[in-house]
Amino acid sequence: MPRLAALSRLASLILVLFLALNLPALAQQEQEAPDLAAWDKLAEQAEQIVASGSANDVRLQAIREEVVKWRERLKAGQGINATRIATLKDQIAALGTPPAEGQTEPEEIAARRKELNEQLATLQAPGLQAVEAYGRADGIVAQIDQTLRARQTFALIRKTPTPLNPANWGPAMAEAGHVAGQIYAEARARWDGTGGMSGFTQRLPLIGGFLLVALILLSRGRHWIDSLPSRLSARASERSRAALIFGVSLGQIAIPLIGVILFAAALASTDLLDDWGLPLLRSVPAAGLSFFGGIWLGRQLFPAADTAVQPPLPMDEERRAKARFRVTLLASALALHQLFARSILPLSGFNSQNDSGTVPQRLSEASAGVWHFLLILFGAFCLFRLCNLLRGLRPAEAADTPDYRVRVVSFLAMTGRLAALVAPVLVAVGYVTAGNALLWALVLTLALVGLLVILQDFIADLYALAKGGDQSARDALMPVLIGFALILLSLPLFALIWGARASDLAEAWTKAQQGFSFGGVRLSPMAMLTFLIVFAAGYFLTNFVQGAFRSSILPKTKLDSGGQNAVASMIGYVGLALAAVFAVTSAGIDLTSLAFVAGALSVGIGFGMQQVVSNFVSGIILLVERPIAVGDWIEVGGQQGVVKKMAVRATQIQTFDRTQVIVPNSNLITQPVTNWTRGSLSGRIIVPVTVSHGSDSRKVAELLREIAEDQPTVLINPAPAVLLRSITADGLNFELRAVLSDINGGSGVSSEINHQILERFAAAGIVLPGSTRPSRDIYLHGEADMPAPAPKPVPAAAADPRKTTPQEAETHDSGEFGPAGMQDDDGGRA
Repeated sequence: MPRLAALSRLASLILVLFLALNLPALAQQEQEAPDLAAWDKLAEQAEQIVASGSANDVRLQAIREEVVKWRERLKAGQGINATRIATLKDQIAALGTPPAEGQTEPEEIAARRKELNEQLATLQAPGLQAVEAYGRADGIVAQIDQTLRARQTFALIRKTPTPLNPANWGPAMAEAGHVAGQIYAEARARWDGTGGMSGFTQRLPLIGGFLLVALILLSRGRHWIDSLPSRLSARASERSRAALIFGVSLGQIAIPLIGVILFAAALASTDLLDDWGLPLLRSVPAAGLSFFGGIWLGRQLFPAADTAVQPPLPMDEERRAKARFRVTLLASALALHQLFARSILPLSGFNSQNDSGTVPQRLSEASAGVWHFLLILFGAFCLFRLCNLLRGLRPAEAADTPDYRVRVVSFLAMTGRLAALVAPVLVAVGYVTAGNALLWALVLTLALVGLLVILQDFIADLYALAKGGDQSARDALMPVLIGFALILLSLPLFALIWGARASDLAEAWTKAQQGFSFGGVRLSPMAMLTFLIVFAAGYFLTNFVQGAFRSSILPKTKLDSGGQNAVASMIGYVGLALAAVFAVTSAGIDLTSLAFVAGALSVGIGFGMQQVVSNFVSGIILLVERPIAVGDWIEVGGQQGVVKKMAVRATQIQTFDRTQVIVPNSNLITQPVTNWTRGSLSGRIIVPVTVSHGSDSRKVAELLREIAEDQPTVLINPAPAVLLRSITADGLNFELRAVLSDINGGSGVSSEINHQILERFAAAGIVLPGSTRPSRDIYLHGEADMPAPAPKPVPAAAADPRKTTPQEAETHDSGEFGPAGMQDDDGGRA
């Protein structure tokens, strides 16, 4: 029942995923045709405005958004009448192939074909018109994007008066004072216009509430949240300390940022600021986020020694303290840039990078360049000092820090040093926009990379916490994969930092959804996602069915373990093949166009992978015919051992010295294979014995037969056999042949029989010869009862003892049982 419940839940999940992936297509079929007349009117106006070049960036962006909406409607309109069109095509196909030129067909069929073709043309007309209109909309969007990119490029390379000219310093100070005076005058006028103190008193509770909460959060709240991680590090357990401290440390950004936002809200609620002051006020939250976020990054990347947090980068405490201070300075410079650059110091074309142009130019270009130059100098100095510390990182300084992390940070540090030198030079010669774009984009890139480093460590800490606090789990595969996914997801943020507009990213995603052509097959992210989801569901379903067969169904059959393994393996192969087919079909991938390419490549692939294919086919044959199975004792290619695993490519054998041998499956099909235990564990052993001349041969045979029958694994039927094989100069050569019920114990039985031969032959007075010289003969009974041996003639060649070579007795190795002990004179088994 639990398995059935799990299977039903899996089927429900697959059904939900299928419906979720196919409902958009079904919805497209039911939509009505778009109003093409309204679209033509809008498109004509948009083309005229874009061609004139008179519209500013804001106007062009608004036109683009409207055209993009129409483009989505037109794309949906391409699937109008899709179901009826498919039905008509099937009806036309049922009429058969149209007659070739010069041929005719029956009038009824021809009339019916004409009628169906006319209906098909009528139904396809709206979709074709939507396709044509979609192309026009896509062209307008591309033309607007090209215009905006051209303006953005012009703004970057546009040269303004140099800030190094002393003649610009006085006007810069005067114009800045004029802006401050305008803000004061605006506030004074609105104060008088709202009734002065009486009007202010009415809003005092709201203003006072905002200011009170903001002061508490910026003073007491910030102090409390700053000291909380150090207090938790002493109380939290070892397994949860890192993850808990990181989660709490986020309050170091949130609490003061909320205080800053409330402070700005309190100023806005006074209703004293308008055109001159509100842009500055709107920049406060971004500046606060840059400042407090930078301080938080510095504390996380370069933690103090008392925080009990593992440093993400290999640096000692002294260098980390310097890095924290320099990160704070750099965060201050970025905050000042966020506060003034977009509110008081905008340049002509500067805001085009962010699709904004609502802030008028307050200062002249020469005066704004002077103030930008000061901000750039401060930021470049802070960046240069920080990069001086980071460029000294070396991968060998810390064994626990990934090498790629140190290499990336070191590369960015060297790039940052160069940018810190180049950006002030660009501003000094008049390229203010380019200098700002270079310096602050690199600062934000460093911040984003630092954030990714921190998040990767946090994910590793969470994974270790989920694994029960095992710190070795931080280096597992799963945290690495999640960290890699974070890097991929952050790529759009890097693009935005370096000048890409949100509309550019949206357009890139739209193009990606349309897919790309590969060998005639169009692939899209949604199609690939569908393929992965369906294939993953099929894979897990196959594993579930395999597990059910292994644990519940196959053990109740009469199949042995080898047969059960073969059935389970075949289920796995069939399941994966079906999962692949269903995944391709569900993703809507048409593979017919790849047939020609596959046919052309099959020849080369066939030659290059013929061994792999041969092993795969041989594995299928082995699973079907089952000449060997797991647990069999086999010999192939000079290797013998027990089969431990059978896969689709190779078979794993464990030899008797406990080594693993991988045998390609093709060898098991094409080469002779000896299976010692297939079908039956019984086998025959042969024990050779030589006794001296004069021994009673009948007595010897009787003793050998009794010794064999005394062994518990020796079969009575067939009974043990004793053969007198030959009579030589060394003695009488006997062979004891016996069939064992379990041949795996043959070595032990042979050894025990040899021990019994030594004991019982000695008791019976039977002599085992040792050598050709009398002094080397072996007697297994008392020497007092033995007659003196007759002298043997010594050959002439043996007169010299140094030239005499004794004849060695025949020996038989029974210490390690093998195939030699299981064969008779013709090599056959009993």
